[in-house]
Amino acid sequence: MEKLILVVGATGHLGEKICRALTKQNVRVRAVVRKESKQEKILTLEKMGIDVFIVDSHNEKELIGACQGVSCIVSALAGLHDVIVDMQTKILNAAVAAGVPRFIPSDFSTDFKGIPMGENRNFDLRKEFQEILDKSSIQATSIFNGAFADVLRYNTPLFNVKEKTIAYYDDKADWKIDFTTMDDTAAFTAMTALDHFAPRYLRIASFRVSPNDLVDLSEHYKGAKFQLSDMGSMAGFSAYIKTQRAAYPEGENELYPKWQQAQYLYSMFLAHHAELDNDRYTGLSWSPVDVNI
Repeated sequence: MEKLILVVGATGHLGEKICRALTKQNVRVRAVVRKESKQEKILTLEKMGIDVFIVDSHNEKELIGACQGVSCIVSALAGLHDVIVDMQTKILNAAVAAGVPRFIPSDFSTDFKGIPMGENRNFDLRKEFQEILDKSSIQATSIFNGAFADVLRYNTPLFNVKEKTIAYYDDKADWKIDFTTMDDTAAFTAMTALDHFAPRYLRIASFRVSPNDLVDLSEHYKGAKFQLSDMGSMAGFSAYIKTQRAAYPEGENELYPKWQQAQYLYSMFLAHHAELDNDRYTGLSWSPVDVNI
């Protein structure tokens, strides 16, 4: 039977890239979008040949109808509890009701399984949904891509172009951080959606670099040798973030408050991939670090 892949969150940046990657695999693609989605986003998907289902996300029958005949659901949703837990659970329940065999949740991130609760709010939400997903009858595959590579262009403490500094914590100047571009993530996800034998977890990285590696790269690509900046201990960093979070409770309703951005940096130095699954599929070309600096 011809495979049909359903993408949820297709109007988002990553979701659109996943749709585009799937069309290159000559597979039928369906996208679920909300009624309030921007028309230009919908038109972009339709021009790609995507079958767009505009649904009321609170209507169970409409969601089940969108899942009919689907081989695998790929979620690229981004948001807080109402999206990552509540909305994904609604999609999951509709998928089970429609007999969809496979589900790829929106876990595109550092491998959060070894990160304690409370250290990354957005990862905690994914863990909460993971518990719900693993209790269902559906076959799930989470894709861990580390950090998205474009973070190196954001002038974060990790790679601060303005100050020409590179941060590290504890003695982790040689700690390898996993980075994957959105295009590479989308291409790998498209392959995984077609892979009936995909395991529960897959780990990828376009490249892996340490703070010391970034020093060398800065000299070569930025024309100046950035200085390593010892930011203290991981324990101290964690305590500082918790203090900042408590001082700004409004951030609980924001996707990326400053303390959440700091939690992402903390997670980069807390967990990385022991092994990569980059070679699982043939025909993929992984982006080098030099095009992302």
